[in-house]
Amino acid sequence: MRIRGARVYTKDHRFEEKLILTRNGRIAEEGEEKGKSDDKVLDGTGCIAIPGLVDLHFHGAMGADVCDGTREAYQKIAAYEASCGITAICPATLTLPVEHLEKVLSEGAAFRKDEKSGKEPASMADLVGFNMEGPFISYEKKGAQNPIYIKKADPVLVDRFLKASDGLVKIVGLAPEQNPDFEAYIRAVKDKITVSLAHTNADYDTAMAAFAAGAHHAVHLYNAMTGLSHRAPGVVGAVMDSEGVTAEIICDGIHVHPAAVRAAFQMNGADRMVLISDSLRSTGMPDGGYDLGGQKTEKHGHLCTLVEGGSIAGSVTNLMDCMRYAVHHMGIPLETAIACASENPAKVLHIDNEYGSLAPGYRADIVLLREGTLETMAVIKDGIRIA
Repeated sequence: MRIRGARVYTKDHRFEEKLILTRNGRIAEEGEEKGKSDDKVLDGTGCIAIPGLVDLHFHGAMGADVCDGTREAYQKIAAYEASCGITAICPATLTLPVEHLEKVLSEGAAFRKDEKSGKEPASMADLVGFNMEGPFISYEKKGAQNPIYIKKADPVLVDRFLKASDGLVKIVGLAPEQNPDFEAYIRAVKDKITVSLAHTNADYDTAMAAFAAGAHHAVHLYNAMTGLSHRAPGVVGAVMDSEGVTAEIICDGIHVHPAAVRAAFQMNGADRMVLISDSLRSTGMPDGGYDLGGQKTEKHGHLCTLVEGGSIAGSVTNLMDCMRYAVHHMGIPLETAIACASENPAKVLHIDNEYGSLAPGYRADIVLLREGTLETMAVIKDGIRIA
């Protein structure tokens, strides 16, 4: 395929008007086999071309949740995400019984195997990992997670999760204050998975000790953690003071005020920020009642809350719309927002040699967006137009 006329997002986070050429599902060098006659040509005039997005923290869409643990759920979710321009996905698991989590991970591993072998349609997002939000979290900051299934952090359980997922588990959350031996736990698992601070009531000193031990990621910054104040900087302050620690942030207009989003980017630097959606099964669905790990939720427009207690229960906005919102309503520069929704999450997941860029050799996952409005005009997956 040849894409002409678009301004192309480059690896140095700028736009350049140039030809995109794909070969065998990859981005090719411009001019490679230029004269081949069977190339399809796509006119990208008036558009920008960006890499397919990478969502490393979301739960579901279109009535399905990854924790349903069924092939149908994976298929629905992966098809929806790809249609929106999110071409690589790392769904988040809920706090559930260990045996149920193993089933979810095992089904995911089987789905990914079939994706790679071509047994699943090419129009689906690639399942590139799992982000285990629970079960090693705190009761105080559980949010919409089910407290019945919270457990102490255990390296043996991490090994079980890795085995069930065939190595797809990439991130595992931790509330260090719930685990007196958290530093030993982190040292035991940090070379197998990324330890993130998640749903935690840790104070600044405890969070700093966790980062010093080898944790280097934070789940949805500001949400379900101790916030930043002048005498108690909390997890948010510890992230700011810990070089190399990456932080997820939800830019759906519900979870974090635009000023706090801008502050996070200024405190941490754009290279450490990762846009996520945290989207639920109710994403893409009508308003009404839905299930979240055995708890009832209610969707009203862009807001989803637990029926019991009224806590915000994840988002109902996909990552592409979160990126648009960050640009149009939060003052995040377009070039920055694109990197934070593609390249940065790919780096966290250690897949940035294939995903998150339109450089030669990378997967030909390309999204054309209308200049200005950022309306999706086309989605190309592995060099084939799917939307």
